[in-house]
Amino acid sequence: MTFEPRDPNFAARVSESFGRQTLMSTLGAELQSVEPGRVVIRLPYREDICQQHGFLHAGAIASVVDSACGYAALTLAEPGAAVLAVEFKINLMKPAVGSEFLARGRVMRSGKTLTVCSGEFVVGEGDSPIAMMQSTIITVRDRPELES
Repeated sequence: MTFEPRDPNFAARVSESFGRQTLMSTLGAELQSVEPGRVVIRLPYREDICQQHGFLHAGAIASVVDSACGYAALTLAEPGAAVLAVEFKINLMKPAVGSEFLARGRVMRSGKTLTVCSGEFVVGEGDSPIAMMQSTIITVRDRPELES
């Protein structure tokens, strides 16, 4: 799918907003790429964000994929609008083992109010997902305190 961004400064806007995400900073996540309708976030392996068996914790995985989906939606939002997740479902399909991971968020359908995104979490540049997410994102307008 090809999407046309409503904000010509979408990439800078996503990058600036991501920089304010204290959870992503705490997890060590980095914005890797931003395109209309697609965002990739890199997460290096760290022992301090693992569960008791040494696998990356599901909460860390869900958080990073949620952000990738939300930012993918933001790439298509008009200037001044904000986006918030209203629902997501995640399937954790195998343990997260590796030295670095990518969360890939992409817009499946962009509506005026609701955007449906798909997210995947993979080891490195791999194509075999560790986790898959389906997310519904709401676009919020006329709320200056939420502007992204």
